[in-house]
Amino acid sequence: MINNREIYSTNLPHRAIVVYMYLRDRADKNGACFPAVSTIAQDLKVSKSTVKRALGDLEKAQYIWHERRYRQSGGNSSNLYFVERPP
Repeated sequence: MINNREIYSTNLPHRAIVVYMYLRDRADKNGACFPAVSTIAQDLKVSKSTVKRALGDLEKAQYIWHERRYRQSGGNSSNLYFVERPP
């Protein structure tokens, strides 16, 4: 994970920095967390669209990456986000 000074000195939009800090705050020791987009939006008091754009910004800049998760029934579940770069 990068430190606060590094993320604040990037050219990322404010929405991306806020979502990054949210994910980092909820990540386990391996840098993984799995909040739903709607949960992030509700907690940060922004729209789901804003969260989705922020996640896209962060992935494009390689500050996070994600894996899709599925329920046993085959339905979609929340994504698993990693705030550390992939190996």
